[in-house]
Amino acid sequence: MGCIAVVTTTASLEEARAIGRALVERGLAACVNISEIESFYVWEEAVQNEKEYRLVIKTTEERYRDVESAIKDMHSYTLPAIYAFDLKYVYEPYVEWIRSNSKAETVPGQF
Repeated sequence: MGCIAVVTTTASLEEARAIGRALVERGLAACVNISEIESFYVWEEAVQNEKEYRLVIKTTEERYRDVESAIKDMHSYTLPAIYAFDLKYVYEPYVEWIRSNSKAETVPGQF
């Protein structure tokens, strides 16, 4: 069972906190870090420049689809960025902590 870091961004700190807290409380992620960033991107055929909040979500590969689904259900963006990186070199006790805190089974209708 590999560990991953799922990344998404939100427009507000409140939304980032709500998503992060929900993922951890539901056992879908062991940890969520939130940081303020500045983003340049194309939306509706124009370059945008906005302050956003990046969430880095530590979980397992097996939880990815549940995490993605939860983010989509809670997110205000029409097209949220949701992607993941494999955590290849990780301190083994930390890996075990991620695994032991990312075991929740999704309950139908939970999101």
